[in-house]
Amino acid sequence: MTIKNICCIGAGYVGGPTMAVIAQKCPEIRVTVVDINPQRIADWNNENLNKLPIFEPGLKEVVAEARGRNLFFSTDIEKGIREAEMIFISVNTPTKTYGKGKGMAADLKYVELSARQIAEVATTNKIVVEKSTLPVRTAQAIKNILDNVGSGVKFQILSNPEFLAEGTAINDLHNPDRVLIGGDIDTAEGREAIDALTNIYAHWLPRERILQTNVWSSELSKLSANAFLAQRVSSINALSALCEKTEANIDEVARAIGTDSRIGPKFLKASVGFGGSCFQKDILNLVYICRSLGLQEVADYWEQVIILNDYQKRRFADSIITTLNNTISGKKIAFFGWAFKKDTNDTRESAAIYVADQLLEDQASIYVYDPKVKAQQMYSDLNFLNTRSEDENKELLTVCTDPYQAAKGGHTIAILTEWDEFKTYDWERIYSSMLKPASLFDGRNILDHKKLIKIGFNVTAIGKAY
Repeated sequence: MTIKNICCIGAGYVGGPTMAVIAQKCPEIRVTVVDINPQRIADWNNENLNKLPIFEPGLKEVVAEARGRNLFFSTDIEKGIREAEMIFISVNTPTKTYGKGKGMAADLKYVELSARQIAEVATTNKIVVEKSTLPVRTAQAIKNILDNVGSGVKFQILSNPEFLAEGTAINDLHNPDRVLIGGDIDTAEGREAIDALTNIYAHWLPRERILQTNVWSSELSKLSANAFLAQRVSSINALSALCEKTEANIDEVARAIGTDSRIGPKFLKASVGFGGSCFQKDILNLVYICRSLGLQEVADYWEQVIILNDYQKRRFADSIITTLNNTISGKKIAFFGWAFKKDTNDTRESAAIYVADQLLEDQASIYVYDPKVKAQQMYSDLNFLNTRSEDENKELLTVCTDPYQAAKGGHTIAILTEWDEFKTYDWERIYSSMLKPASLFDGRNILDHKKLIKIGFNVTAIGKAY
């Protein structure tokens, strides 16, 4: 089967960059990304590539190469569905905030709505690809919707989960460890659909990196991969608390552990805690699935990863409060960083949100600087928690466009995101502008602590005792 037209429903963090790279690497295929949000589509079509809705290193160059040639962004969802032989579903699957499974299960309403729209509009056979992160057996739910329309159109359902890390998404798409394609491997039609998607990725990837599985293995592999990575972060963060009590150094411990070839060095960087759109959501989803299937001990095991991550954020905030004599009301605290990691403007589940929320409960006055996150997003993040009124959040939290101004006259600085530019600042100038004693809490362990101590800062780091 030769694919000439692709449609992707959803122009978010996964759909936009993924389709841009497919269009870049497959110039003979027309790729249309559709979304119900007209502003998001307008942003993708903006002539100023610096104003794309997503910041990712290398993204604007890819979009510049393919947009208008064979990459298109549109709000005409029905046209995109009708013309495509292959349709990717890349819509949001947030954790449910209501009803059964509230706080754990994935909310699949957008996936179901997309499936129903495909079923209603399609007049020719389609390959439907799950790109959103979904719980295992979701393909069956999509198949049930598509197969019961009665239009005579035949659908093949594939699972093609994304394994992108924000900040390196374009590199991850250009040079992934593997691409996973799950489908009905026991039928000729299923194998043909799997091969059709395989041939697209084979435009730029060696075949041995494209793994073909049954659809259930593919769906579960995505949740499992994120669970394993988050588990490593929580494991090293658990040890960081022990290091601070015993005067061991977490960086040295991590290096000793990571040089073991059976373990490896990745995801052993102690920090204030993990964030992002995937780790917590996927683990909670995994916990809910296990509980639903009666696997209580398995569910408890994975839930502990989340419990430890929440503990790490609380511990960081408590350390700031304790250092400031358990009295932070009215005291100026500078936050350097709000994004959940460097090289992205994504703030979903960022540690900064929860640390700020805890400090604001004690009436701290927080001044935030982040090079990529806008003020509106920061206030939206806090308002979503519904801890206090919008007016209170704006009164207590100030967004700055200059890091030096954020720190001026402050009692302490907290590093919440590992932006590289923070390492280049004139820290003597910052120290001289602050109230004394001036303290600094490095929640990402990125700065030269010995140099900061020599300048005069009281430094608190993750997993180190000074």
